[in-house]
Formats: sequence, C-alpha cells, structure tokens
Amino acid sequence: MSENPSPAPAAPTAASATAPAVRKRTVLAWSLWDWGSASFNAVVTTFVFSVYITSAPFGPEERVSAELGVALLVAGVVVALFAPVIGRLTDQAGRRKTWLGINTAIVVVCTLLMVLVAPDEQFLIFGLVLLAIGNVAFEFASVSYNAMLGQIAHNGNVGKISGIGWGMGYLGGIVLLAILLVGFIFPEVGWFGVTAEGSWNVRIAMLVSAAWFAVFAIPVFLAVPEIDARAHPASGGRWFVSAYADVFRSIAGLWRDARQTLHFLVASAVFRDGLAGVFTFGGVIAARSFGFDSTTVIVFAIAANVVAGLATILVGFFEDRLGAKRVMIWSILLMVVCAMLVFALHDAGAWVFWAFGLLLCIFVGPVQSASRSFLARLIPAGREGEIFGLYATTGRAVSFLAPAGFTIAIAIGGATIFGIIGIGVVLLIGLLLLLPVRAGGPRPRREAAA
Repeated sequence: MSENPSPAPAAPTAASATAPAVRKRTVLAWSLWDWGSASFNAVVTTFVFSVYITSAPFGPEERVSAELGVALLVAGVVVALFAPVIGRLTDQAGRRKTWLGINTAIVVVCTLLMVLVAPDEQFLIFGLVLLAIGNVAFEFASVSYNAMLGQIAHNGNVGKISGIGWGMGYLGGIVLLAILLVGFIFPEVGWFGVTAEGSWNVRIAMLVSAAWFAVFAIPVFLAVPEIDARAHPASGGRWFVSAYADVFRSIAGLWRDARQTLHFLVASAVFRDGLAGVFTFGGVIAARSFGFDSTTVIVFAIAANVVAGLATILVGFFEDRLGAKRVMIWSILLMVVCAMLVFALHDAGAWVFWAFGLLLCIFVGPVQSASRSFLARLIPAGREGEIFGLYATTGRAVSFLAPAGFTIAIAIGGATIFGIIGIGVVLLIGLLLLLPVRAGGPRPRREAAA
C-alpha cells in the first residue's frame, strides 16, 4: 500500500528544496548519542544488569522477578504520566538540550552507581531503584533527543537521518557488549585482573557502560544548536501542574485538527510493543524451544542486533524515496511471516531459529526508524517535544500487549513455541491499525535555532 497523498514524502517541496544542506558532522554528533545510549538498553536493561539483579544471590527467582516487574511498572507509569508534559515544557522554554543533558546525566549516574550493587539480597532494592530511575530518565531524554530530529533534517532526508541514528544505536550497543563479554564477563580472569568473585566482572561492566554513554553523549551538545523559544508557542508562565491541561487540549486538538497523527500514535504504540516482544522473549523461545544455552543466546543476540543495525542504516537511505509507511507495512508483514515460519518449522532443529529468527530481525530496526521519521513528518512545527512525549506515553500505555499475547498463546498451546504466535498477533493488530493512517502534507522544516 502506498502512502497518501504522495507515494513518498521526498517529493520536491518548497520546504525540502530550500532547506540548507545538513552538515554531516551534525548528523554524526546527533547519532552518537544513540550509539552511546545503547549501553543502557543493551547492557543494563537487556543482557547484563537485569539478568544479574534477578540471579540467585538476590533471592528466590519468583520473588526477584516479580520485584523487577514492579520496579519497571512503576517506572512505566511515571513515564506515561510525565513524558508529554516534559516534552511540552522543553519546547516552550527552548531548553531541549538542557533537559537532554540533565536526563542523560541521571542515566549515567544510575549506571555508575550499579557498580555498588554487590551480589547480596540486601542490595536488591537499591539495584532495582537505580534501574527504575535510569529507565525513567532514559525515556525523558529520548523525548528531547527524538524531537531534535526536526532540527537536523528536512522532509527530503528525515528517513535517512532517523535510520542512521537507529542503526548507530544497534551497532554501538553491540560493540560495547562485545568488549564487555571478551574483556570481563566470559574469561575467568579478565582485563586488569577482574574476576567473577564478588560479581566484579558484571559490576565493572556497569562502570565501563556509564563512561561509554557519558563520552559519546558529549558531541550532540556541542554540534546541535538549541531551539529558539520564540519560535514556539509560550505557555504564559504556567506552572508545571497546569501543563496537564495543555496535554489534554493537545490530544483534543489532534483529534480535531491532526487526526492522522493521533491515529498513528495509537497504531505505532501497538506494533512497537510487538517489536519489544521480539527481543524480550526471543531469548526465551531460543532457550526453551530450540535448546540454546546461555552463551548461544548471547551470540544470537549480538548477531540479531548487528543484522538489525545494518539493515536500519541501509533501509534508511531508501526510506525517503520508498515512503516511511511503505517501509513499516512491508517490514511488519515480513516479520509476521518469519515468525510463523519459525513456529511451523520448529521441529526441524535450531537452524530454523537461526535462519528465520535473524531474517525477522532484519525488519525490526527499519520499522522503529520509519515510525520515528513518519511521525516527525506529521507533527505540526514547534510541537516536536510535546508529540514525542505522547509517543512515549502511548507506547507505555499498551506495554502489556506483547507479554499478554505471549502468555495467553502459551496457555492455549501448552508450549513456549506458541508464544511467538502471540507476538505475531500483536504485530498484525498494529499493522491493521496502521493501514488507514494517511501521511499529512509536508510541513516547513527546519526549526529555528538560537
């Protein structure tokens, strides 16, 4: 299905024709934040710290897993409540970089303090609090970071630049993860004599991850200019709490004046949760249904992220010609097909998961990148932070869908492999919600800088 009203948003427009050329070093500086921030996604929340904090020294598996779920649930609620307000206030005050810096610093500090989480039950709550605060700050930082896309791109290249950012995020996380695995986690005696005694191999990994994020976050503050608050509608000096009324008015305004934007926020929330389910439960399916041991799961995870990162960058270069909606539709559809092939052929052995699992991962990154750039084209100028805040909120609001689909499918089918059908259903629902969404006309780009 083609995008409407034009087959691709890169068609010549006054905005794209007259927009000044994007400086490559500015794009690189912006994307390096993605490269660095992936240390929190890949190392802290996915492969290392979250696994460590739920291990035996911290208590019974059922209890620590439940407490981890509660910590992340609380973090999700905080993000859902505050993300759109934070985005709106940073737009109005012209403080996008300021809040990006504050929240990035909080994430770095939380990651740094994880080095103090020793393998003992008394440190469980401390570790979970750090993880929850880090998650909240990371989501808030992402609101400001995503909104910056409008400062460095125009309608003719927003897809390519968004793809570069997402791809750098995947690759940066995998490079760091590989360094940590080779240097500290896998060997009996790692670099600088670090061993597994006292779980120092994992704890030092947190220290390195914090430094990684801190270093690679610096360029965006030097190269990307701050927005000009004069170019954005002011709130008339309202206090923080009164901004909630603005958010509800914003949603009502989207329903009245930009309904396609609101429809897309709903559709993307559903299929993005399906994408999250792919990585969240992929390792479980690999281990339980295909017999992967823990080392093989990590190797597959690295391969999957490399494949996804490279595909995201490559597809990003063509997205502006193909159209972001077309990229999302075909990518989600092919992901569902791959998932069903994994299910149908699972008795054939581990090669099925390697082949079709990796093929599925090719399409994950392009969907994420195209979703961000598609929304960037729909947002009325000057409301980037506000709408990307709603983007974060809607994603959190339906974050139960993939886990619910996974669990229900297993309950019905009686085996872990059926869980992939549940994830596929969530993706398919998101696709059906996406089909009617139309791209609005191109808006003037780029934002004025101070």
